Amino acid sequence: MNWPVLSVVTFLPLLGALLIMLMVRGNGPLAKGTARWISMWTTLVTFAVSLVMVYRFDATSAEFQFSEKYDWLGVSSYHMGVDGISLPFVILTTALMPICILASWTSIQKRVKEYMIAFLVLETLMIGTFSALDLVLFYLFFEGGLIPMFLIIGIWGGQRRVYASFKFFLYTLAGSVLMLLAIMAMYWQAGTTDIPTLLRYNFPAGMQTWCWLAFFASFAVKMPMWPVHTWLPDAHVEAPTAGSVVLAAILLKMGGYGFLRFSLPMFPLASLDFTPLVYTMSVVAIIYTSLVALMQEDVKKLIAYSSVAHMGFVTMGIFAANQQGVAGAVFQMISHGIVSGALFLCVGVVYDRMHTREIKFYGGVVTRMPIFAAIFMVFTMANVGLPGTSGFVGEFLTLIGTFKANIPVASLATLGVILSAAYALWLYRKMVYGTLKPALEGIKDIGLREAVIFTPLVILTILFGVAPKPVLDMSAASVTQLLDGYNKAIATKTAATTSNPVSVAR
Repeated sequence: MNWPVLSVVTFLPLLGALLIMLMVRGNGPLAKGTARWISMWTTLVTFAVSLVMVYRFDATSAEFQFSEKYDWLGVSSYHMGVDGISLPFVILTTALMPICILASWTSIQKRVKEYMIAFLVLETLMIGTFSALDLVLFYLFFEGGLIPMFLIIGIWGGQRRVYASFKFFLYTLAGSVLMLLAIMAMYWQAGTTDIPTLLRYNFPAGMQTWCWLAFFASFAVKMPMWPVHTWLPDAHVEAPTAGSVVLAAILLKMGGYGFLRFSLPMFPLASLDFTPLVYTMSVVAIIYTSLVALMQEDVKKLIAYSSVAHMGFVTMGIFAANQQGVAGAVFQMISHGIVSGALFLCVGVVYDRMHTREIKFYGGVVTRMPIFAAIFMVFTMANVGLPGTSGFVGEFLTLIGTFKANIPVASLATLGVILSAAYALWLYRKMVYGTLKPALEGIKDIGLREAVIFTPLVILTILFGVAPKPVLDMSAASVTQLLDGYNKAIATKTAATTSNPVSVAR
């Protein structure tokens, strides 16, 4: 294209944040309304422009498209581009942000101007993370996203918001410091931070091991994987509703995206060596956090632990290193972004009315909120992985891919499907059915604004469950190229080991 569409999509939210800073004064009703409407129109326009990329994207090509490259810091450049793996995450981000703004329309009443600015800045940083094709640029976007999310939790969160925000910040920052050291080592070794160039560079086996571990420390915390997942439930519980949506739907996916963009293609030998470790952590996450979810009394905590379990399927599928596993992992992340975000929005609906997230407080909601009950049921079934919903496709493909790679691991992971049904259906029964609690007598069903929020999410959940081909086709060529490079590296190592085992050992 003859105009920088990717930079426009990335930095348009920053322009909206600047407009709010310049145009909004005070904290009166007019100022709040202006900040909300500028944010809404900014995110809607950003989403509309991002759809241009979908229309012009060549799904048959595995190359990076809409590329932009300019000299910047000397050692690195401003290099942006997307392929079939990163574009779905860009679209997921731009699609969910207007929904987050709309979900915050009435629930956020203090410091609305600053809240909207934080979300717009966060959108730029998230899009940049998925679009950056330079390691330094990627690191700046990746780490920069911590700051607005830290503020969103710490200022607009619940009673323990300061504790939760600092825990979130310190966990994720600690892992990323190791990744920064690995980036520096890669530059000294290869002489460049350009990601497409590094994808073709053969790092020594010993260096691959240390770099893989350094990147893994960052991505495992971000997803998060067991046992470094403990920051997530606290962050979700204390974050405002829209903050929980962004955290579950997009920020968690940066870890999975990192495995696909860096760990597998750049460090294939180390990825093969550490696959048993990833399998073990994934299976423990799927089973253990599902059991923990069954014990929760706070509905947000239950959904947070559910997210950790579902991310276990993602890491398992990625390191199965076959077409079904990796394609299923990409699809599962997109599906989970829609479904988990919707579940947190469902919690926000009842919390805005009753100001409690205690499961025991609710019961018999269907008698007063039948439309909400039907919507909640759709996302609950998708979370369980019911055929006909998007949740089924991703889990099924990751399990098929893992069965091809390691039958015992896949068999154990299948227990997670049963356990997810247990905690999700238990939650739905406790909240929706049973005797109506006296405190809920006056509760009202969803209104027009909430119907506008949920309608596209319901449609996408069912549409991708019945017709997953658009997402799978978009990523197919890039996934194939990734696996071809991975398998070629493994085959080269195997052949070298067979022909000269002493030399390889040295």
